[in-house]
Amino acid sequence: MTTRLHRICLTSDLLDDQSREIFVEGLVIAVFRNEGKLFAMDGMCMHQGGPIARGKVESGCVTCPWHGWQYELNSGNNAATGKPMLNTYPIRDHEGWIEIEIPTQSCV
Repeated sequence: MTTRLHRICLTSDLLDDQSREIFVEGLVIAVFRNEGKLFAMDGMCMHQGGPIARGKVESGCVTCPWHGWQYELNSGNNAATGKPMLNTYPIRDHEGWIEIEIPTQSCV
């Protein structure tokens, strides 16, 4: 699998305790800056597709605003069961830009 780095916003556009929903490579992704760290994960709740980026973040977890499902920011695991639920993506702050690494879609 190959990946591609995408610039998603200026560093100054995502301050601490903010989130944003982005669309890249056909994916909906939730991006967070929490306690100075960046996180990126699938942006739709596994329960009923709620908007994860609009959820409340505390104690390293995000809570879906629709029905309260919780996911760990660093792993995408369900906070209650520890089971993997949402994909996470490498993300970094580089030269004034926030960049995310996404698998490229291929037609083979």
